[in-house]
Amino acid sequence: MNLFDIDRLEREQKELENKTTESEFWNDSKNSTKVLSQIKSIKIKTTEYNQIKNEITNLQELTELVEIEEDVEMAKELIKNTVKLQKEMEKFEITTFLSGKYDINNSIVTIHPGAGGTESQDWAEMLYRMYTRWAAKNNYQVKELDYLEGEEAGLKSVTFEIIGENAYGYMKSEMGVHRLVRISPFDSGGRRHTSFASVEVLPEITDDIEIEINPDDLRVDTYRASRCRRATY
Repeated sequence: MNLFDIDRLEREQKELENKTTESEFWNDSKNSTKVLSQIKSIKIKTTEYNQIKNEITNLQELTELVEIEEDVEMAKELIKNTVKLQKEMEKFEITTFLSGKYDINNSIVTIHPGAGGTESQDWAEMLYRMYTRWAAKNNYQVKELDYLEGEEAGLKSVTFEIIGENAYGYMKSEMGVHRLVRISPFDSGGRRHTSFASVEVLPEITDDIEIEINPDDLRVDTYRASRCRRATY
């Protein structure tokens, strides 16, 4: 994200904050909630950017000190902080690419095992554990919506929600069929098995969504009821 983007975000934030001072703003709860959410999202991005920018300045100053004093311990600290900053920058760079319409929303994930019985059901449960651990590691909240256990092991289906900013943006790339090839722990013969599981990822749609319908996409058919005469005998 360059300085131009930051300037644009700061202008957008200021415009949104000006809306909150309008007398009629708080009368519309749906709109006010949406605006406040947008302000919060922009503040998070600008704060992260400024923190990274300040850290770069600090490392540059520390580098100059290391070159002058040739302090080994200070050099180790410099390397440690540089590696940490690099990871933060990579993570921040990814979030700047999450600019899709629903990327910022919560994510609803459904996992179904494919053909293969216990093997696929176990693979589906492994995927479920992997996603929930990833969510916990990244400070997302997981809410289980539906869970159906497998007959011997694993699961037959599970639907859960990952709650947090950009949850759908991160998870949407997991959509599709996942395959696992391994020596089966359920096969007494120790044979290699291929298991499949499908993952469906949807964004949580809020009530403030605006649906626009193009009149040109509509087809209106008009029908006229015919009169029926009743015969008498």
